[in-house]
Amino acid sequence: MSTAAVAPARTGEVLADLLPASRVRDAALVLGGAALTGLAAQISVPVPGSPVPVTGQTLAVLLVGTALGAGRGFLSLALYALAGIAGVPWFADGTSGAAAPSFGYILGMILASTVVGALARRGADRTALRTAGAMLLGEAIIYAIGVPYLALARDMSASTAIALGLTPFLIGDALKAALAMGALPTAWKLLNR
Repeated sequence: MSTAAVAPARTGEVLADLLPASRVRDAALVLGGAALTGLAAQISVPVPGSPVPVTGQTLAVLLVGTALGAGRGFLSLALYALAGIAGVPWFADGTSGAAAPSFGYILGMILASTVVGALARRGADRTALRTAGAMLLGEAIIYAIGVPYLALARDMSASTAIALGLTPFLIGDALKAALAMGALPTAWKLLNR
């Protein structure tokens, strides 16, 4: 067992930093984060009347950013987006390309992953309350980019885009934030034993 894995966590560290440092580690984490996001996007439930399904993608994005930190989180989600644009069928429902009306959410996920990763470096993933704040901010960022993009892509009014691209997802996102609130602080407590 590595001494880095059992040393007490310090502010400035994210979970990924507890693994032995190397470029191979970082590349594997970035690829793994992109793959996790792609897999989670396949957990997809259609929302009647909305072109945007409920997916496990937002939870994966926020966990990737928080666990990997801002830099690796950004790279993971940028890789996810670029590979999807290039044709890898790992956007929601096995789709790819930038033409989907839900592509704005993917752009928001890149920024959200970066922001929650930066917050995690400041200890935002160490307690349930701080984790909840980071997750809710990350979700707000995703919607702040995704909903206007949806409105433009589908020529919708702002109120229609909010009704179809935000409101149906609030309860699910609250549940995802609750999962993260339990998982991340628990991981830190287990690692700090």
